[in-house]
Amino acid sequence: MIPDFQSFMLPLLEFIGKNEEVPMKIVKEGMIKHFAISKEEQEQKTPNGKQYTYYNRIAWAISYLKMAELIYYPQRGIYKITEIGKGVLQNAPEKITIGYLRQFANFSKHINPEKIKNKNVEDTEQEISEKTPDELFELSYTQIISALKEQLKQKINECSPYFFEQIVLDLLLKMGYGGSEIDNGELTQKSADEGIDGIIKEDKLGLDKIYIQAKKWEKTVGRPEIQKFVGALHGKRAKKGVFITTSEFSKEAYEYAHNLDVAVILIDGEKLSQYMVENELGISLKHNFKIYAVDNDYFEE
Repeated sequence: MIPDFQSFMLPLLEFIGKNEEVPMKIVKEGMIKHFAISKEEQEQKTPNGKQYTYYNRIAWAISYLKMAELIYYPQRGIYKITEIGKGVLQNAPEKITIGYLRQFANFSKHINPEKIKNKNVEDTEQEISEKTPDELFELSYTQIISALKEQLKQKINECSPYFFEQIVLDLLLKMGYGGSEIDNGELTQKSADEGIDGIIKEDKLGLDKIYIQAKKWEKTVGRPEIQKFVGALHGKRAKKGVFITTSEFSKEAYEYAHNLDVAVILIDGEKLSQYMVENELGISLKHNFKIYAVDNDYFEE
């Protein structure tokens, strides 16, 4: 029988930890060997028939380990253990479960931010067992969206800086800025953008414009970068600007942007992935479930 996805987590962490960097192909082979997954089991597919069950569970286990920051992706399709992950293996539990991962702040933030972060396995399992089917469905949906946002962030980090600028432009157009005309948005020339990466016309004549800065960074974006952007806005006599980064902004950057005489909106990597999901950019529909309830009005005589 193919193990559930939680049963994959500890063996995956151990397997990745034994190697410097591991591609997904090797990870799959390692798990097939570890659990002795038969050829017949490898051919089993998920209910929608679009993915192999064992691979789907490995992918989910990897996603959860990534959210807990026990592993990371140094590059596309490659996995590597973190220092936190190495610490877990030094005092490894019998099994890594969702309940176990809740002790890690980053995981708890993604999965259920409004709950208490530190819960033991028994508390979590009891909590799940006490939930109604509707509550479990909503919880699962929240977890799927959290994992999707993490996957989007990873994809964005793999993109070139110029393609990232295109993502940012497409997103703002999807959000309704620029109206219904796709031609109302454009990227500036790479060599002569003067701190401006894109421009969106809010009306047909281009009398009102939004100027965009897209910064593909790993480090925190501080106040100096926002000041440079504002200087570029002043050079265009612009009143509106959007600064989007793959990383995050410092407190000083937010404070500075808040007190400007021009409107400057800051969007960090977390908000970027959230807006991409909300506006269905870079994602496609995988399932479409309908949940029905009895229509009591129909049965009134």
